[in-house]
Amino acid sequence: MQQQMNTQQHAMMAQPPEMISTKDALYLTDALSWNLLAMKKAHFFATQCQDQEIKQAIERVGQMHQRHYQQLLHQLQPSAHMQ
Repeated sequence: MQQQMNTQQHAMMAQPPEMISTKDALYLTDALSWNLLAMKKAHFFATQCQDQEIKQAIERVGQMHQRHYQQLLHQLQPSAHMQ
């Protein structure tokens, strides 16, 4: 029984639903905002940093958040689901 519950909790959809709920839309809006803010903060702190190694690490963090932001946007575009 426990194994069956774990399997169900980790199941992934083959593709997203045609329509999303209001709650899902709000969560996606929050996720976009969080990633955009993290990207902006990383850019700001990278420009303030004197240590090149730390600066590069912060820039990589900013790039990661930018990728996440772009991936979310891509999934929200109607044409992405028609392929």
